[in-house]
Parts: sequence; C-alpha cells; structure tokens
Amino acid sequence: MAASTDLANAWFALRGWKPFAFQRRVWAAVERGESGLLHASTGAGKTYAVWLAALRAFAVASSARQPAPLQVLWVTPMRALAADTARALQAPLDELGLNWSVGVRSGDTGSAERARQARRLPSVLITTPESLTLLLTRAQARDDFANLRLVVVDEWHELLGNKRGVQLQLALARLRHWHPPLLTWGLSATLGNLQHARDVLLPGDGLLVQGRQDKQLQVDTLLPDAIERFPWAGHMGLKMLDQVSRELDSSASSLVFTNTRAQAELWYQALLEARPDWAGLIALHHASLSRDTRDWVERNLKQGTLKAVICTSSLDLGVDFLPVERVLQIGSAKGIARLMQRAGRSGHAPGRPSRVTLVPTHSLELVEAAAARHALLAGQIEARRSPQLCMDVLVQHLVSMALGSGFRPEQLLAEVRSTWAFRALRDSQWQWALDFVCHGGNSLSAYPDYQRVEPHADGVWRVASERLARRHRMGIGTIVSEASLQLKYWSKGGGGKSLGSVEEAFIARLRPGDSLVFAGRVLELVRVENMTAYVRRSTSRKAAVARWNGGRMPLSSELADALVEQLDAAAHQRYEGPEMRAVRPLLALQASWSALPTTRTLLAETLKSRQGSHLFLYPFAGRMANLGLANLIAWRVSQVQPLSVSIAVSDYGFELLSPSAVDWARHLPSALSTEHLLEDVLASLNAGEMALRRFREIAQIAGLVFGGYPAAQKSTRQIQASSGLFYEVFRKHDADNLLLGQARDEVLREELEIERLHRQLAKLGQLQLDLRELRRPGPLAFTLLVEGMRETLSTEKLADRIARMVADLEKVAGNNA
Repeated sequence: MAASTDLANAWFALRGWKPFAFQRRVWAAVERGESGLLHASTGAGKTYAVWLAALRAFAVASSARQPAPLQVLWVTPMRALAADTARALQAPLDELGLNWSVGVRSGDTGSAERARQARRLPSVLITTPESLTLLLTRAQARDDFANLRLVVVDEWHELLGNKRGVQLQLALARLRHWHPPLLTWGLSATLGNLQHARDVLLPGDGLLVQGRQDKQLQVDTLLPDAIERFPWAGHMGLKMLDQVSRELDSSASSLVFTNTRAQAELWYQALLEARPDWAGLIALHHASLSRDTRDWVERNLKQGTLKAVICTSSLDLGVDFLPVERVLQIGSAKGIARLMQRAGRSGHAPGRPSRVTLVPTHSLELVEAAAARHALLAGQIEARRSPQLCMDVLVQHLVSMALGSGFRPEQLLAEVRSTWAFRALRDSQWQWALDFVCHGGNSLSAYPDYQRVEPHADGVWRVASERLARRHRMGIGTIVSEASLQLKYWSKGGGGKSLGSVEEAFIARLRPGDSLVFAGRVLELVRVENMTAYVRRSTSRKAAVARWNGGRMPLSSELADALVEQLDAAAHQRYEGPEMRAVRPLLALQASWSALPTTRTLLAETLKSRQGSHLFLYPFAGRMANLGLANLIAWRVSQVQPLSVSIAVSDYGFELLSPSAVDWARHLPSALSTEHLLEDVLASLNAGEMALRRFREIAQIAGLVFGGYPAAQKSTRQIQASSGLFYEVFRKHDADNLLLGQARDEVLREELEIERLHRQLAKLGQLQLDLRELRRPGPLAFTLLVEGMRETLSTEKLADRIARMVADLEKVAGNNA
C-alpha cells in the first residue's frame, strides 16, 4: 500500500510553502521509477524535492512498532553535513507521523550506534562514500540492502571530479547489480557540464532536471578609497578593514570568506582589535581547528547568535545557516563555481536573495571582481570531469568486494565496466588487477601480505585471511593527507640544523642544485631522502625557480577568459560597471606605457635592467599553468642558447629574468609551439621525482602500504619510505606495472595540467604577439617584479623596497592616466 501522493503537499502546507515546478517534476519522476540529476541554485529546495518524492513513493502509514527497513541511502561528501542533513530529513517524518527512522554512518559514528546498525539499518541512512564501501564489505551486505529503493548523492559536484567519486561509482554499480530497478538521484548547485555529470552518475538513461526557480543573486564590490596604479599581490586585504567592519555592522549575520587559513586568522584578529566590543560575537572557522570548536561555531551560526564568522572553504558546502544575510569574499574567489557556492551560504532558503560582496586586496582584483560578476550572472560555471581508469581505486575495490561474500570475476567485471570511469577497461587491465590482488603481480609474488585475494573451488574470490581483511577495512577510502618535508641544513656527519617544514609538492619540483627560498634565505637543494630535504646556503642572488605556494588557488579558465574580456573592453575605451571605472587610472597607465591584453593579442613585454633581461608574458592561464609555461619556454630557449633564468609567476602571467641578453622576439614563436609538448614538459621539470611523490598516494589507496593500527599509526616518513621502495622495485623489475603509469599520468594531468597547457598553447598560437619594449615597468609588469623580489627579501625589506619603487614610478607617471 503506497502512501498518499498528498504527503508532500500536506507537509508543504503545514510550513506555509508552495512547491516549485521543478520539485513537482522530481516527485512525478520518482513515482514513475525514473532516476535523474537535479541542478538548482543553493537554497532553492533541492533536498526536499528528492526527499518528499521518496516519502510520496515509498512511505507507508504504519502503526508497526518497528520502523521500515532501509529504503533510502543518502550519500554526502562531508561527515560534517551528515547531522545537518539528518535534522532536515527528520522534520517531515515527525510532522507527518511516518514510521521511518533516520541514521548516520560515518567515521564519527559511535560504537553503540554502529552496533545498533549492525542489527538493523535505519529506514534512511546518511553516509559517505567511504562508509558506504565499508558497509558493502559486510558478509550480510546484500541482505542489509534488500529493501533499498533510492540512492541520493548530495553535492555531486564535490565528488564528480575526484577519486572519491570513482569509488562511489563502483559502489553504486554493486547496488544496481543487486537491485536493477534502484533509483539514483544526484543533487548539485554549481556545475558547468551537466550532461557529463548526469552521464557519470547515471550510466544509461537519466533525467536532467534544471531548477527554474530563479534565485536572486546580488553581487557587489567594496571599492577602496584609493586606487594604487602599481599594485602587488600578497596583501591580506587589511587596508579594507574599516570598510569591511562597517559592512559587517550593517548586517545581523555574515560570513567572511578568505582563501587561506593564515588570512582567516589575521582578519579575525584584526577585526577583534578594531572592534573589541565584538568579542564573543565573531568567530573563526577553518579545517585546522578542533571538531568541537567548529561544531560550536556552526551551532551558534544556526541560532543566529554570531554577528560574523571568518572562514575558509571549510564552510563552502551545504550546511544551512538561515540567519546569514550576506557573504563577504576577501580577495578573488578564483572561480565562478566557488563564488556561487559561497554566495549561496547567505539567504539560504527559497525566495530569499543571496548577497556576496567582493573585497579586493589590490587594485587589479577590481578587474577580477567585474569579470566574476559578469561571468556569474551569465552562468559561465567551471566544468568538472570524472577521472578514468584509476587502477589504485579498482584494486582497492576488488579487495573490498572479496570481503564478506566475495565476488565472481566475470560478474564483477560487468559491474565495473558499467561505470563511466571504467567503461573503457581492457581485458588485459582487468587481468592485471586480478593478478595484482591475487599474488602481487610480477614482482611481489614471494610476499604473503600481497596475496590478498584467492579464488576458491566454487569460483568465488575471497580475502585470504582475517588479518588481511582487518587491515584492508582500516584503509578503505581515497583521501590521502598532504605531506610536508622537514628542511635541514646538509651536514656530512648528519644531524644538520632543522629549518622547519615545507610542502612536499614544492620540493618535488626541484632537482639537486636548484635554489629555493625559505624564511628569507636563498638555499640550494642538496638531496631529498626519508621525508627530509637537505639544503645548504646558496651563492645565487635569486632563486632559480618560481616561488611555490600551494595555499593559493589558481585562476579558473572561465574566470580568466572573463577577465581578458574586461581588459579588452578597456583597451577599446569601454569601462562598464563601478569596478572598471574605479580601476581606470591603472589601466590607462598600462595602455600608455605598454598595452592592454585583448582577446586577439598576446601581450609580451621586455625590459632591460641592472638585473638583466626581463620577459613579461601574460597568458592569463592560472598560476599552475603559467608555471608550466614559464618552465617550458625557459627550457626550450636554453636548448638554443645557454640560458640561466629565474622565474616569477602570478595568475595573470610570468617573468623570465636572465643575467645575459636574450632576443625574445626571435625565440618566443617557436617556444610557444605545441609540438613535442609532452617530451619537453617532462624534460623541463623534475617529473620523475613528482611521480615518486604521487605514487605514495596511489600505493596507499591500492593497499600496498599499510598506515598502521589506530594505536600505532605509521609516520608519513615511514609511509613514504615504504612506497619509495615499491616504486623502485616496480621501476626496475616490473616496468609495465599499471600503478607506475598511473602516477605519471596523474602528475601530467593534475600537477602539470598538461591538457590545459596544450589548450593554452594552441590558443596562444592563434593570437597576435604584441611585443612591447618597456622603458620602465608598467602596472602589470610591476606585479611580477614584486613576485620575484619575494625570493630574496624579508617581508619588512620587501615593503620598503616596494614603497621606494612605487614612489619613483609614480613620480614619472605624474598625472598620466
């Protein structure tokens, strides 16, 4: 007996709401047994569109003492969202008197609740991809999910583009094998490639429901009192403190987003110093804070007792804070989807407008603000694509499915190939994966720990021992923590002085002999071993490679394109909007001393100084791709003439500085070619070391490296040492190992952004090179000069040097605008 289809309307009426057309469409689709992807703005009512559809279709009015068995599986990307989701789902059950239970299963679930769920799962279970896979490893898993009718994947855009999404694809394939009629619905708010997102989640047919309820999005910019014509990045934006303080004072509850934890900390302290009366009314929220602290902040935000919270991406995702009236974004959000997501944290309810105020930290970010607003209102959202053929995730999945009741290879192969990520899996790759979990492949067959799965006489493959099963369950998942390396002075006898720690991704790009800067010192890398980078004092005046800062998010392609369109308009004397009119003096000076980039030209500038020959190039490709371009061009030119260069990089462009003269006009056209790109990129960077570091993550996901038991966790150094041994063994004795090839591919795709690099070079090849010889650095070149000076100057000396440079340049510029 199905519940009345008036359930949803009845509950909406209790709340005084009227359902939107897209909600009714989802309700009807679920009743017809159709799956789909629902895309609607944040706070538009996606959760209740799908949840009320499930209650309409599956809930049964019952006086039975026992709640209904598991009907709905609700997958969320974050454990922190689970409790909030549970409260949202519980409300209709209580008010409609439905005998359904709601439970949460994640890494935070206590042992007592786990024991209850082991006996009987709740009617709706909210879980994460990792916990879902763990549930599938239980011997009674098929019985546990026997009554399952619907899977809801919340915040699908957060899972789509990474290995967690691949892990979820495989888990859903198993559930669909058990229940072919199983319905699946994805929820998303910020996706630019909806067809792909739907196809990945729903192999075969599936609806794409676009929420037509237009949520009002208000985007404005806090204009600085004065425009610097020679801006430089790296400010924390604290010059805008008084204006931000006044804006916060005018709203009852606000979120202040920053892009780094350090920036959040500084803004929190600065606001407290400026407004001591706000003590207890403003709070801080980022991932490094304790769970208890973050819970307290979120609870008080919900209750409306906090005036403002200074936060990072830790509050990007869908916890609902209804009292929040507006969002302030300090600095550029670097992407349209991220800005939309953050804007949606305010006015988080149907019919309420969302407001985001952009706070530039330097003058050029006014152009970014104008570009972001135009791109956002035009719906130019970044695309996210699913990874393919992640063999480490497949290996882990094979062992997971071998737990409990085990698997039959031919049957599991069909499941795996039904996913988007493995639809092109070849027979040879499948056989390699089976061999790898069975006896460790070609090079590990002598070691019992890598004989994890074995075929039995009945044709079912199962995990070989309880000890290996226990170890595997502890390592299920694809989230691998970021590693840091200790930085020490090199000493022949060992035991050199420790200087601190540095990001692994930074060191992985360097070769012995390369220079780096740490704590104001120019150092030379000697060697890297056992998670320690050994260095010595360098006689170089400047670091030979770009300064790397992993905390900086690169500019997205969509926002970069919108930025160039704004500059193109300025080049044609069109200054539309308050931001562009405010920044006009800077852009006019750039045009007077050099030129402005346009959609048809590639601006390059040369300058001769006491330091040598400068090239400034502006591809607007984002920090990581610009770094790849800079290294590539430097390496290609060095093949023609001996060349020693230092590199400075920003999101807009890069500087190449050589002590000797370089004829950039002659070299640039060939240096920007797409020919032999892969070979030249691998030669220009330390790709081998980068692949070794990437292999550490792959080895952990594939179960080669055991992280230790809860009471005896292995250190990052131990894990890196173990994975390094595997890497060398495979490289020397098992060169065709698919995990090796995956490490190389991931470095090219994710760290070197080889596809974006290729697209960028192809795009640059279609532009007209606009090469300008500078008499003095203009506004755009100045930003890159400052980036380069960071390498050799402390913060205080850098500020003094910049002040002198700006004074000299302003004197020459005068009133030229």
